[in-house]
Amino acid sequence: MIDHVRDLASVRDATGRLLTAVAKLNNDSTAEPSRLPGWTRGHVLAHLARNADALVNVLAGRPMYVSADARDADIERDAPRGLAEQLDDLRESAARFEARAEIPADWSRTIEMRNGVTDSASRVPFRRWVEVELHHVDLGVGYELEDLPEEFVRREIAFLAARFSGNPDVPPTRITDGTHAWSTGRDGEPEVTVSGPAPDVVGWLSGRRPGTALTAEGGLLPVLPPL
Repeated sequence: MIDHVRDLASVRDATGRLLTAVAKLNNDSTAEPSRLPGWTRGHVLAHLARNADALVNVLAGRPMYVSADARDADIERDAPRGLAEQLDDLRESAARFEARAEIPADWSRTIEMRNGVTDSASRVPFRRWVEVELHHVDLGVGYELEDLPEEFVRREIAFLAARFSGNPDVPPTRITDGTHAWSTGRDGEPEVTVSGPAPDVVGWLSGRRPGTALTAEGGLLPVLPPL
């Protein structure tokens, strides 16, 4: 059962941690490379702000972005800004998202994300939580996958495993962190069992780690398609 109210509280907590970390940066460091290929830290911060506004659109029943090109152009436009402007935008866009999410609504309704993807409105707060947590890691400012909340890691593994479920390019795979287990890939009996620490599992599934810390039994570690 998705608890959007609880997830919104988690978004607030994660946003607070992010803002505290970003406030310790300077104008030079926002122009330095992030852990995402081709993006500076400024690109990551701009994306986070524009994503908050995009999710406001989703909750309001509007298209998430005007277009893919407009989304990319907005990020490129905002990436070079100074630290103070980045921080203000992060705070203000986060506040807009929270204000929209607090409006009484039918949280069981179906909403549309990018590229025609649909979901329950109740999952939107979790999707925002994902953006804030993982992109905090992407900034490369000392917040690592090992620092992510345990509940978040477990739920994100389940979410990402579901994304690859039924994918013909991924063999039937069982994933375990030693405590929990998930299935992904093509339908059928698991051909490969992937095991390892939960942070490394979520890193592998999200494309942030190569999976070298994981163990694959029954075959090679599956190559996952881009998200």
